Amino acid sequence: MRNIDVSEITKAVKELCIDANYRLSPDMKEAITKGKANEKSELGKSIFAQLEENLKIADEEQIPICQDTGMAVFFVDIGQDVHIEGGLITDAINEGVRQGYTDGYLRKSVVKDPLIRENTGDNTPAVIHYNIVEGDKIEITIAPKGFGSENMSRVFMLKPADGAEGVKNAIVQAVKDAGPNACPPMVIGVGIGGTFEKCAIMAKEALTRKVGEHSEIPYVKDMEEEVLDRINKTGIGPGGLGGVITALAVNINTYPTHIAGLPVAVNICCHVNRHRSVVV
Repeated sequence: MRNIDVSEITKAVKELCIDANYRLSPDMKEAITKGKANEKSELGKSIFAQLEENLKIADEEQIPICQDTGMAVFFVDIGQDVHIEGGLITDAINEGVRQGYTDGYLRKSVVKDPLIRENTGDNTPAVIHYNIVEGDKIEITIAPKGFGSENMSRVFMLKPADGAEGVKNAIVQAVKDAGPNACPPMVIGVGIGGTFEKCAIMAKEALTRKVGEHSEIPYVKDMEEEVLDRINKTGIGPGGLGGVITALAVNINTYPTHIAGLPVAVNICCHVNRHRSVVV
């Protein structure tokens, strides 16, 4: 059994909040560079150039990549041989968010009640998904999610008879409906299977997979590549102004489901697709 004090978790979360919002992950930087090289439209290339300049300024001046620093979403893998001391892990994570968004001068976008709309003032509470795994460590992944792209996401409760084609059509339709509103070039996270809520969580977690890394399941890998090609043929393009690079990646996660259902969630993310991980 390994003991971890909650102060270590708070410190790690604070740093994750700031780092994820100030600096794009290496895989996303590489994807944008490749996207610019592959874009055929001159206007599209200029959009990519502006994105690169924005990233450079944010890194050099230590300011957020995007003014919408999102709602803090976490995926936390807790080793079953870990004992957390000094308080509750949820409180520790939220304290890290409070410190990170305050000390990092990140926009506070969370309201206490979905209808009363009073701002909490520190971007808490976070949305936290826990998973118990083997080992004596805790892996914390943050994925700050802005709502320009979040609002464009969809859940489809398809019939089993819709099959793979129905799934692919649903993903492409979600992207077409989003159009320029999700700040393309996008990354598309997809969850297939499970239940109504499970597929949505899988879609969100799929966004944290490195761009360029495909599913280990052969048919899923093929689907990722085919759907990405279909999306990039829609002509939406960078900034929604036309071009051949509408999306940088399609990441699909799957899970067993009920004989009567085929749930599909499409969680669209803008070009920043912020994600960072740390092991405590």
